[in-house]
Amino acid sequence: MWQANYIADRIREKYPDTEVNVLSFKTQGDIILDQPLAEIGGKGLFIKELEHALLNDDADLAVHSMKDVPMDLPEPFEICAISERENPSDAFISNKYASLDDLPQDAVIGTSSLRRQSLIKHTRPDLIIESLRGNLQTRLKKLDSGIYDAIILASAGLIRLNLENRIKSTLDVKQYIPSVGQGALGIEILKNKSEVKEFLDFLNDEQTQIQVEAERKISKTLAGSCTVPMGAHASIKNNLLTIQAFVSSPDGIKMIRATDTGPCSEHLSLANNVAQSLIDQGAKNILGLEHG
Repeated sequence: MWQANYIADRIREKYPDTEVNVLSFKTQGDIILDQPLAEIGGKGLFIKELEHALLNDDADLAVHSMKDVPMDLPEPFEICAISERENPSDAFISNKYASLDDLPQDAVIGTSSLRRQSLIKHTRPDLIIESLRGNLQTRLKKLDSGIYDAIILASAGLIRLNLENRIKSTLDVKQYIPSVGQGALGIEILKNKSEVKEFLDFLNDEQTQIQVEAERKISKTLAGSCTVPMGAHASIKNNLLTIQAFVSSPDGIKMIRATDTGPCSEHLSLANNVAQSLIDQGAKNILGLEHG
């Protein structure tokens, strides 16, 4: 609910005479907690109920974490704005240890993300990785109960809920490349609601939009989903965009990386370069997309 309330407050601040109501929905991704996302339908489970509300005119807009938005939206929908990005890194949370490097052999670490699992298996194959589902507070309670020695969460969620004090360290985004769109919020509307799009245009952050569009372009080219251990991260410095991405086998043994830098105006071309570099290194073979 934080993200919906945050956007609602931004709208109220911009348009003080406009009444803004926040509707709460439980999505299938929130309800089904005993199975990995990859086995129950992937990213789309977090947005289907909200899209139904848009179609039924129960809501004018839906707010999503961009990392949960599928690469291909159904025809009537579009992402009309992407708000300024929070820290996109992954966070190391533990009550005993200061960092991932400090964990002893056979320590138990909690995460259900195939991306995080493959990265950890690649750098720390001596650790035991256990599934971790539920909302942020539920995951922290599981850590505090002693089930895990450490857990990995998105830094953005902790920062937004004023739980930054739980972060013992953040994982270097160059080594532990984040999920596509991590830390960014997207606003989904019906394509035919041009007046709503214009109304919400102020929410769009151009730099974040460039970064997320580039990351999503790579993922789409590689058929990225929750069933694919991959990540992409774009950053802007001195008006130059740097994109890095990786693809891995689930066990973390086969891992390939690619990067490119260039003008922000060429963000999609740069993304294509990175995706093609991964393909040239055998990404589609690793992801099981090669045929014949």
